[in-house]
Amino acid sequence: MSPQRRRKTGDRTRARRKTPQRDFWGNDATESDDPPMIIPVSDPTVMLHSLSSPPLPGRETVAVHYFAAVAEKAAGLAVALAAASDLLDTDDEEDPSLPEPA
Repeated sequence: MSPQRRRKTGDRTRARRKTPQRDFWGNDATESDDPPMIIPVSDPTVMLHSLSSPPLPGRETVAVHYFAAVAEKAAGLAVALAAASDLLDTDDEEDPSLPEPA
């Protein structure tokens, strides 16, 4: 067995640079800001469709269906969480992208 190597004394005396301390949850300046209101989207699967079908030979249709189901469930939970936190934008103005009710 070889003997353990000793560290050079110069390595110990080198001072480390301290990183600036940041508060994880914010500070006084960020606490006063009101969070933005959340506007639900009409189709939560738009981004998935823009990426085209997944590269799963023979299973593209099934995978697209399951990915869409997960995106819709996540969007629904996000809207429920926003509503529970009073962050849901319930503006009664008509959205021009939505069809008019019959």
